[in-house]
Amino acid sequence: MADKARALKLAGTIKKIVARALQTEIKDPRLGFVTVTDVRVTGDLQQASVFYTVLGGDAEREDAARALQKAKGRLRSLVGSQLGIRLTPSLEFHLDAVPETAASLDRALHEAHERDEELKRLRENAQYAGEADPYRRPEDDDEDQV
Repeated sequence: MADKARALKLAGTIKKIVARALQTEIKDPRLGFVTVTDVRVTGDLQQASVFYTVLGGDAEREDAARALQKAKGRLRSLVGSQLGIRLTPSLEFHLDAVPETAASLDRALHEAHERDEELKRLRENAQYAGEADPYRRPEDDDEDQV
């Protein structure tokens, strides 16, 4: 089993190799808007999970997934030739959900901000339903006893 530092270094190198290959080596138009976001290598250095994002909708994501599946062998051979290690890790491609999650959180924060602003506007003209201070004070009790 390899140490964690070596796995992290290997993951960074694989990320650079795959990103460069998608940009220059693989001539598939479906991969034009693919960005490699992260690579994780298992502790035994046998498998590498490549996370990517795609600019566009669901159709573009599906096309990119098919294109990456088709180019997997070529990408693995490029990784193997440039890494110079005994066993080349197998590549698995996963669509990265971080951008969609970030967009969802952004929308929720924007909606919360709008609601806060609306409450602020409503509070400006608000009046108490009863007295301004409904709590009894010790001096109030003295007046009742007299």
